[in-house]
Formats: sequence, C-alpha cells, structure tokens
Amino acid sequence: MASATTPVVPEQSATTTHLPMLDISKPPVIEGFTPLSRPREETFQEKFMRKSKENPFVPIGCLGTAGALMYGLRAFKQGKTRQSQLLMRGRIFAQGFTVVAIIFGVFTTALKKD
Repeated sequence: MASATTPVVPEQSATTTHLPMLDISKPPVIEGFTPLSRPREETFQEKFMRKSKENPFVPIGCLGTAGALMYGLRAFKQGKTRQSQLLMRGRIFAQGFTVVAIIFGVFTTALKKD
C-alpha cells in the first residue's frame, strides 16, 4: 500500500516583508559601520612637487644628466670629440648621483615610517 505524500508548502502570509532593492550606484549600508572618507586624489604636479621637496637631489641629478647628454650630443655633432667625451663621462657621473639619491630617499622613507 503506497501512500501518497503531499509536499509541505510553507504558508505565505498576506503581509510578506520585502527586502529593499539593491542599488549598485551606492555603497552597501552596513549597520554599525561608517566608512572613512576617501582622501582626494593628488594631481601629477602636486605629487611631483611633494616628492621634489622630500628628496631634492633626484630632480637635480636628472637635470644634470639631461644637460650633460644634450651638450655632449651637440659637441659630438660639431666635431668636438674631446669635449663630447668629457660630457658623456659627466653624464655617467650625474646618472650615478641620481641613482644614489634615489636609494638614499628610499632608505630614509623606510626608516621614517617606523
């Protein structure tokens, strides 16, 4: 004798609670949590000025490298090989100075945060 069982369906009341619609244009609301405001984005010029003030030797080294390169190429074009060689050696010195300034800045920033 097989008895037929009917599935149990939960009763639905006339006053069902509806969850609010999810609005993806706004962050989710979490009870008891207030998000921190985001800092405004820094522009390229503001970041460049801040970094230059933190470690002024890097831009000085970059300008020295570019200057020695430009004058060295100009001297090479004019046929002044001796002056061109000296300026290319100066460019190498300026590049080394810039690399040392970058490394020094990284170490001081790392030590400052601790």
